[in-house]
Amino acid sequence: MNAKKLPDFTALYSTWDNLKPGPKAELRRVATPDELMDLPVFYRLVSPWGWVSGMKPWDKARWARLVFLMDHITVAGENGLGKSLAITSKVNEKRLFQIVRADSPNDIVQLRRVLKQAKPKVNWEKMAEQIWYWSPGNKRNLLEDFVLNVKDK
Repeated sequence: MNAKKLPDFTALYSTWDNLKPGPKAELRRVATPDELMDLPVFYRLVSPWGWVSGMKPWDKARWARLVFLMDHITVAGENGLGKSLAITSKVNEKRLFQIVRADSPNDIVQLRRVLKQAKPKVNWEKMAEQIWYWSPGNKRNLLEDFVLNVKDK
């Protein structure tokens, strides 16, 4: 499907999940994805799974987005992010619309707030790929999946 091989997202999540509380708390305390790059624990987490010195800024941003959001999901579902958020019934579609309209890094910061609120059960592989290739198109897909799966009140 993709020309480039994707990182092993499952192994990355497992490594993150097995971190001690102190390092996890360090990662959780950052306010933006970019702040992760000031933490040694971030590099120790991602280096076994594909982070290399001298990589392009957009590749660094991919890793930072994934780690920034990991603490706010439950890996226990078969659905992608949009459908999982809709199933929780804890998120307003206006909040998703704000994410679609926001520029980086505010879009990811807002998405993290939504994830904190909803704690969705997602298929991590699906979500990780969507976040890895985060773009206006993937943001629209998030909104589309959410709207098509939300239960009308």
